[in-house]
Amino acid sequence: MDSPHRASQGINTATFPLLLLTPPILSPNGLQSALVACRCKSTSTDEQPETRRNLLDNASNLLTNLLSGGSLGSMPVAEGAVSDLFGRPLFFSLYDWFLEHGPVYKLAFGPKAFVVVSDPIVAKHILRENAFSYDKGVLADILEPIMGKGLIPADLNTWKQRRRVIAPGFHALYLEAMVKVFVDCSERTILKFEKLLEGKGLGGEKPVELDLEAEFSSLALDIIGLGVFNYDFGSVTKESPIIKAVYGTLFEAEHRSTFYIPYWKVPLARWLVPRQLKFQNDLKTINDCLDGLIENAKETRLETDVEKLQQRDYLNLKDASLLRFLVDMRGADVDDRQLRDDLMTMLIAGHETTAAVLTWAVFLLAQHPLKMEKAQAEIDAVLGHERTTFDSLKKLEYLRLIVVETLRLYPQPPLLIRRSLRSDLLPGGYKGNKDGYAIPAGTDIFLSVYNLHRSPYFWDKPDEFEPERFLAQRKSESIEGWAGFDPLRSPGALYPNEIVSDFAFLPFGGGPRKCVGDQFALMESTVALAMLLQKFDVELKGSPESVELVTGATMHTKSGLWCKLKRRTSVH
Repeated sequence: MDSPHRASQGINTATFPLLLLTPPILSPNGLQSALVACRCKSTSTDEQPETRRNLLDNASNLLTNLLSGGSLGSMPVAEGAVSDLFGRPLFFSLYDWFLEHGPVYKLAFGPKAFVVVSDPIVAKHILRENAFSYDKGVLADILEPIMGKGLIPADLNTWKQRRRVIAPGFHALYLEAMVKVFVDCSERTILKFEKLLEGKGLGGEKPVELDLEAEFSSLALDIIGLGVFNYDFGSVTKESPIIKAVYGTLFEAEHRSTFYIPYWKVPLARWLVPRQLKFQNDLKTINDCLDGLIENAKETRLETDVEKLQQRDYLNLKDASLLRFLVDMRGADVDDRQLRDDLMTMLIAGHETTAAVLTWAVFLLAQHPLKMEKAQAEIDAVLGHERTTFDSLKKLEYLRLIVVETLRLYPQPPLLIRRSLRSDLLPGGYKGNKDGYAIPAGTDIFLSVYNLHRSPYFWDKPDEFEPERFLAQRKSESIEGWAGFDPLRSPGALYPNEIVSDFAFLPFGGGPRKCVGDQFALMESTVALAMLLQKFDVELKGSPESVELVTGATMHTKSGLWCKLKRRTSVH
């Protein structure tokens, strides 16, 4: 059975980006903004009269000036911005204002002002040099009902404790063993495609049309299930009630962040309001599954030191999951609720990102047939008809660069969210104020990864798909505070990272709170892409323009990535 597309789960991904803006508007002081209500009904700027747009923008700017005070007064201001947000993903507008206002500017949005950062020098200051002066802010507000105190939304104290436990789990032998999981799950998807082709007749030579975004979503879910929980969702061939529950919780988080009155906090609302009852049922479905897995792991616990855990024979271990590692680690006793929060975080974050990376990689390759042929030639030379292994993965250099170039053009997520815990002085960045920008405690910051990755100041031909760019050194060209791009700065790394780019490339964040599962996600994407291109030629069903982009936690298509798959006739 085909997996349901994300849109079919009821999530309004077209408006999801704006939920990032609204939680501060629904803050405890009770300030509300009718401006948010206006955007819920709007789909295009052209659908509103010019006068209405002006009134909307003027009202927003007035509220911002009155309520946010002059604390950010030294920054350039993106005024008249609200109506520009209608009908397009938020990060497109943030990019336009970046080119107009510079690396650090204030976004005037109703009763709240946000600082938007589009510069690696400033990003490095926030993420690495002064990391513990910031927390996740708005993002934590949104994700806490779902992920609890998991690594992404956790407060700093909880994060420090859990990071020390979880990070060692993604060690080299575990990742090497996971390649087999990636291959096994990808083979299910490949087999499904081959059966569909055979059903077309003519020896499978007639192409089959598929929504590859939905297929990648199912594949990523199966990989996360086996690699993290030792649980087989089997979602490549059947519809999973767990993933329905996951999407249901995401939908409720959106609803809560855009609704004016937090009625769900009223006593008995969770039992009397149908959508709140459904939310509780969705959470129970997920929690029951995770609690059962945790209990099973604890019943077979083999407690030992972390060094010995990292030396296990993971290739021959029956249960090589991350959950097994966390439960067996000596001195890492933690209650079941915290383990549940950790697992939920990895389920949602790991599933969403990988599916999106694979979707956009195929989208880009389908528009560049010569690059697809080059990738297939490398796959043929390295793999032939054989299965992918950890050793062969290391030889697929061009394919790995395709994955990271995809993440540059379509970062997952396109925004990193932070809130200052104390006053700070941000650097001015390139072409910004040389004296920097003072910000008070409680300032909400959008680190625009999309802007960083497409900055014309730090990348040559930033909008073009050029995987080879990561092989070339780029000097800083007298940009004070930026060390330039040097592939040799991170020796031994399989994939380019924030170090080689000095924070101009942040696909997984940077500094202490960088994503712990980055190598897992990159290797998983590379293996799945290699196995797809090893067997099939891929074309877009329609034009590239017909693939409409929307965004939520990650960047998605609006209606799926519909492609034509045809079996390759020869392997060199």
